[in-house]
Amino acid sequence: MRPTPRSDGPSDSFAVLLGCRTGRESRDEAQESLDELARLLDTAGGKEAHREICEVRRPTPATFIGSGTIARLKEIIEGAKNEVRCVVFDVDLTPVQQRNLEDQWETMVMDRTGLILDIFAKRARTAEGKLQVELAQLQYLMPRLRGMWTHLSRQGAGIGTRGPGEKVLEVDRRRIRQRISTIKIRLEDVRRTRGLHRRTRRRHAAPTIALIGYTNAGKSTLLHALTGADVFIENRLFATLDPTTRALRLPGNVPALLTDTVGFIRKLPHDLVESFKATFEEVGLADLLVHVVDASHPRMDEQVQAVQQVLEDMDLAQKPLLIAFNKIDQVESTAWLARLVEANRPAVAISAETGQNLDELRSTLATMLGAGRRLVRLRLPLARPDLIYMIRTGANVVEEKAEGNDLLVKAWIDKRLAESMSAFEVAEDRT
Repeated sequence: MRPTPRSDGPSDSFAVLLGCRTGRESRDEAQESLDELARLLDTAGGKEAHREICEVRRPTPATFIGSGTIARLKEIIEGAKNEVRCVVFDVDLTPVQQRNLEDQWETMVMDRTGLILDIFAKRARTAEGKLQVELAQLQYLMPRLRGMWTHLSRQGAGIGTRGPGEKVLEVDRRRIRQRISTIKIRLEDVRRTRGLHRRTRRRHAAPTIALIGYTNAGKSTLLHALTGADVFIENRLFATLDPTTRALRLPGNVPALLTDTVGFIRKLPHDLVESFKATFEEVGLADLLVHVVDASHPRMDEQVQAVQQVLEDMDLAQKPLLIAFNKIDQVESTAWLARLVEANRPAVAISAETGQNLDELRSTLATMLGAGRRLVRLRLPLARPDLIYMIRTGANVVEEKAEGNDLLVKAWIDKRLAESMSAFEVAEDRT
């Protein structure tokens, strides 16, 4: 009998967490991944009832895990007196495996991808974010449609209950494909709109900085600390999904646009990456990446590697990058921090929460963005206040004076602004 998921509130959503070690990772790595799954469950609003790691030398096609593990977990689920609403695997399951396990345990079964999608559905706030999540959900659920219409009807507040909704119940695969096609068209419109905004920013010669990093590393806190942006901040995974861009003024009158992006995570679902292309484009087109790292995390090195792997997958490994080791207020050893920064230059050690070393971060950003600046002399018509505004806000003006109908300006400007001002550049008068 197919179980129908209940729609109790998050406080009633108890789950069993199951890590499956297949031999490709150590037990410590499997434990850390399971710890992360527990934090994902907490972000989704659930509570952990039981957890364990099982050895899976050769996954069973029908159920992934062996009969002994199935029987043991069945006893745990039945002993919980209906408090366990879900079993969450730290691996991806096939639709057949998921259905067979639900039949065995008579409770909902989710894999890591399903849980992450559930969190994204909860966190998405903008129309674009909701479209991206719905696309990823539909692509994930498409192969699971057979015999799983109850999954598509989830409307409650519990774990796994934020599916596309009742509107999908009465449609067939053809209608779902049509919906996927419609969403892709709308997201393409979003990409075009973003492209227009980016071209506008480039016309104003404002270089862009993208904050990247593992989820919960403190990117949104840093954006708020540097720009005062009113953004959602919470000590949970994936607190921010929708990109936020704010203006930033750096030392030396260096202007910039700072963008907060969605956090990375190990085993980031492929469908989610594909759906969030419009968001990840902000990373790809940035002039400079700031990799925000949680220096207090015990698995910091693994999180850094996970982010680097995503950058390589996106062909962004060669982008100019500054590492910001964050949360140093939670690190005791200053000597260790100094060695860490020295070994990973360009890098700075900061605390976005307390503001420690943020001036050093601003100076480093200004230096890296201004590395290509050169001193030029321009003759700008006074009848073109737009050009004068661009120079005064986008360059470090050394000298300016009026001469007839023109304004003579000497300023340090970057390559992009220099190209847009090339028609007004004049040679230095040495007489």
